[in-house]
Parts: sequence; C-alpha cells; structure tokens
Amino acid sequence: MSSSSKVFTLEEVAKHNTKDDCWLIIGGKVYNVTKFLEDHPGGDDVLLSSTAKDATDDFEDVGHSTTARAMMDEYLVGEIDATTIPTKVKYTPPKQPHYNQDKTPEFIIKILQFLVPLAILGLAVAVRIYTKSESA
Repeated sequence: MSSSSKVFTLEEVAKHNTKDDCWLIIGGKVYNVTKFLEDHPGGDDVLLSSTAKDATDDFEDVGHSTTARAMMDEYLVGEIDATTIPTKVKYTPPKQPHYNQDKTPEFIIKILQFLVPLAILGLAVAVRIYTKSESA
C-alpha cells in the first residue's frame, strides 16, 4: 500500500477523534477506522476512547483474532513518528509507613512485652510467699 509510507505525528492523528473521522495508532501504524466504527463488535465508543494515544495496549489486551488482525490492512493509512508519542512512565506507588493499628508507639509495646510477664511473675511469687507464711 503506497499510503503506508506516510508518517504522521501524534498531534496530527489526535485531530481525527470523532465518529465522522476516527484514526487509531496500533503497533506503530496509523489506521483510519471511521468506516469500521459501526461494524466493531465492541461498539464505536471503544474505538473512540482509544484515539489521540497509542492504542496498542488496548488492542492487545482484548485479544483480537487473526481475522481481525488481517482486516487492519484495509484501514492502514501510514505510520506514526514514534518520537512524538510520550514515553510511558512506570507507576511506583508511594512508600507506605508501617501501619500501627492501635496507634501505640512501638517503644511502649516493647516495654510492655517485657514488664507484663515480669509483673505476673512477681505477683505469683508474692502470692506464694503470702500463702506460705499463713500456713506456718
């Protein structure tokens, strides 16, 4: 196809984002899918929502058949200038602080882990001494 040698920028392709004029970028190529909007099994809204960006991931996530991939050649109008597509930045979630459910400082928890068993031991010894002195 001779028109496939045409190279478009993202800005040029982004202008074609209506039901009357719809272009998509898939796999580095530009497709005019205006005539296919009514026939698309997922509806025209799916295609229109993928305009003005690289729709390759959207296309691949659906898992199109080999027949659908073969039909794409019919709508090919050119290629995209890859330098005009913004690079994807991997999302890194912000680091979350350790969640302390009862809001007690960890230092107090560590002290209590030491003192509570010690207090129980002391109470047991005191009861033993008290009961031993009464029986004598």
